[in-house]
Amino acid sequence: MTTTAPLTTLAAAGSPLWYASRAGGTVALLLLTATVALGVASGGRAAPRRAGRFGIGLLHRNLSLLTLVFLAVHVATAVLDPFVHLGWAVSVVPFGASYRPLWLGLGTAALDLLLAVAVTSAVRLRLGARRWKAVHWLSYAAWPLALFHSAGTGTDTRLPLQLWLYAASLAAVVAAVWWRLATAGPGRVAGRLTAAVAAAAVPVLLTAFLATGPLQPGWAQRAATTAAVTFGGGR
Repeated sequence: MTTTAPLTTLAAAGSPLWYASRAGGTVALLLLTATVALGVASGGRAAPRRAGRFGIGLLHRNLSLLTLVFLAVHVATAVLDPFVHLGWAVSVVPFGASYRPLWLGLGTAALDLLLAVAVTSAVRLRLGARRWKAVHWLSYAAWPLALFHSAGTGTDTRLPLQLWLYAASLAAVVAAVWWRLATAGPGRVAGRLTAAVAAAAVPVLLTAFLATGPLQPGWAQRAATTAAVTFGGGR
């Protein structure tokens, strides 16, 4: 009896680097979710005063640093894993991988955005508060990119636990956005409307994507050729 396809799956699943990569990526996504939710919920008029603001700011900063640490583990173990044959350039240049290029590219784009936030935070005083804040908003864009990257790339997306983690991440960020909108004062109608639409759209888009993509048979083969259809290239 021959089992060529299952053997490749077993080879990937049996690698300690594969487990480390998936675990690091999942923890990084959860930490990023907590960072984004905390940043959204504690901003604006909902921001605490004095000591409370300092404590939340410190927690927010530490969560951000932990996110980058686990992202580094996720990236390093993915590159070192011989099953997927990734190069180090793929970790910073989006959509250049030969393995699930579109979905890996989304993760790379999210990482680049978070690195931009980290670098500008290190030179915040020289950059100025307004410019730094403009770059800092990129972390909010990184979160949905990371979420779709995890769902599209992860070979464990079908597992109930992983689906529950996605649902919890969505619930946390959407609840934070609606809390921020509920406590916001008048003004900035365009920004508030954009946030409300985004908070409603991301869960709908992810649910539709999961139902028609990763949860369907044959997703691994389709994911491998998505870049060729979308970008007119790929390998």
